[in-house]
Amino acid sequence: MENVQSNLIATVQYLSQDIGERSYLDLKELTLVADFIEKRFDGYGCSVKRQPFSYKSDTYHNVIAEVKSSQDAKDGIVVIGAHYDTVIGTPGADDNASGVAGLLELARLTALRPLQRTVRFVAFSLEEPPVFMTSRMGSHVYAKSLKDEGIRVVGMICLEMLGYYCDRSGCQYYPFSIFRWFYPDTGNYIAFVGNIASRSFTNKLKRSFTSVSSLPLESLNAVSIIPGVDFSDHRSFWKFGYPAFMVTDTAFYRNPNYHGPTDTPETLDYKKIAELVTGLYKALGTL
Repeated sequence: MENVQSNLIATVQYLSQDIGERSYLDLKELTLVADFIEKRFDGYGCSVKRQPFSYKSDTYHNVIAEVKSSQDAKDGIVVIGAHYDTVIGTPGADDNASGVAGLLELARLTALRPLQRTVRFVAFSLEEPPVFMTSRMGSHVYAKSLKDEGIRVVGMICLEMLGYYCDRSGCQYYPFSIFRWFYPDTGNYIAFVGNIASRSFTNKLKRSFTSVSSLPLESLNAVSIIPGVDFSDHRSFWKFGYPAFMVTDTAFYRNPNYHGPTDTPETLDYKKIAELVTGLYKALGTL
């Protein structure tokens, strides 16, 4: 597990400082990011390909890496994904350079020591507005292709904002005040968030994660009427009947820099992201 934290820092800084804003209008920057991710995946020894898709008159790319299962292979694949685009006007360190950094580190660790299941690591383009929560999202395009090909997906894990933490009482918000009866009022934890149908998959990973990591973890499996439950790429997999949950720092319920110019690398806690990544890798070994 060497170099995880330093690699995370380097990736977040490159994406949010060196490249910066990566909105659907920034085709040059999105291409630079896709090239960077593809090169990293290839350098880890993964099988890599791109999935082009169109929005309006422009072409965007999902970048897909696969690490085959170990010899005692189990049926079905696990998909781990993170979007690499941003909204207009933000460097997107937490949203979602942190998720991409986590994705790359999980791919690196898995390539070094493959798991019992084949894992696909997918960097999605176009998660943010104006295509947010539509069939134009890169994750929707990819999930549909899996369904069309008849590929069995054990579950999908969406990495969505991994790096902002706060220890002050009252710094963690929730969609409804009743949540404060059941969840902490400090934002020092990571959350697993899924729908009701994904409860079994979520809970299995939660049990495995808490057995190998001391990073505080909370989980919620609920209906999408609760604001935020379906606010990322995991929702695309629900559309096709796949279990999926989001790993998140809870975004705007905690991070005051959300979708703004102050979402910068120095606001993130890389030690906690590293704890999360190493814990997830170990937990994945139980699938």
